Amino acid sequence: MIIVTGGAGFIGSNLLKNLEDAGHDDLVVCDWLESGDKWRNIAKRGLRDVVRPENLFSFLDRHANSIEIIYHMGAISSTTEMDNDLIVERNIRLTLDLWDWCTTHQVRFIYASSAATYGDGARGFEDVQGGAELAKFLPLNAYGWSKHMVDRRISAILEGADGETPPQWAGLKFFNVYGPNEYHKGGQKSVVAHLFPQIQETGQAKLFKSYNPEYADGGQLRDFIWVGDCCDVMLWLADNPSVSGLLNVGTGQARSFDDLAKSTFSGLKQDVKIEYIEMPEILRDKYQYFTQATVSKIKSLGYKKQFTPLEIGVERYVQDYLMKDDPYR
Repeated sequence: MIIVTGGAGFIGSNLLKNLEDAGHDDLVVCDWLESGDKWRNIAKRGLRDVVRPENLFSFLDRHANSIEIIYHMGAISSTTEMDNDLIVERNIRLTLDLWDWCTTHQVRFIYASSAATYGDGARGFEDVQGGAELAKFLPLNAYGWSKHMVDRRISAILEGADGETPPQWAGLKFFNVYGPNEYHKGGQKSVVAHLFPQIQETGQAKLFKSYNPEYADGGQLRDFIWVGDCCDVMLWLADNPSVSGLLNVGTGQARSFDDLAKSTFSGLKQDVKIEYIEMPEILRDKYQYFTQATVSKIKSLGYKKQFTPLEIGVERYVQDYLMKDDPYR
């Protein structure tokens, strides 16, 4: 049995699709579906069960002997969430409780960390592991801090006298992920998902102006990664139980928002027309102008697949999903 928390969410539901395609048929989702269309993300899957998060540990205890791996993708992922106590409960406490459960029951544990742990990037994007090395990073928001605190706590456990861990564990620092099944995320959707309806309706794309003289308007850089590549990494970990650690999940190649917009226009087969707009003041002091994963660590551990180039990934997203009547995987 494989458990995917946040399984009805963006990355989680794509992971389920890939697991199913790989022949896994004993899949359990843990998530809140609420009253919107989030359920459509898992409507095509053949699932064993759907468990509400408040019932997760009782479910785990009942099935402890048959659980192979827990993919913990569930979290409050909004970088503008203001309820910090809720972030502690959902992002920190739940992850560490699952770590303890997997350690006790010797179940493999893969959890979602984030590139937001690196803060403004001034201290680099190296997926280091160790208390002193991790301490140099300063996240810019409570979401990034929550992911960073978990990484640091697990590092401290590893450096402790006992150092007990699950038989395999990995904290995945996802960079800027885009692709299908993110439609429920509102303002937290990828830039592609925001640009697509703008271009369809108005013939132009709106991007934020730059407030940093080192970057032109639209020249801000991100490591954009196709969600299928994220899933490939997670399935590779399932096939390689000896691999553990904190790992960047990005392409290793920063690209501009202009490049992203141009790729979206190309997917729609329309001429490029970009308008640069003011960035909300609440974001200006916490804005990352550059992210780029270092991927030497994951490659040194044996990951061989090439990451999807931006132009190919965006075209696939636009033409195979966003332009379809049924855009879900």
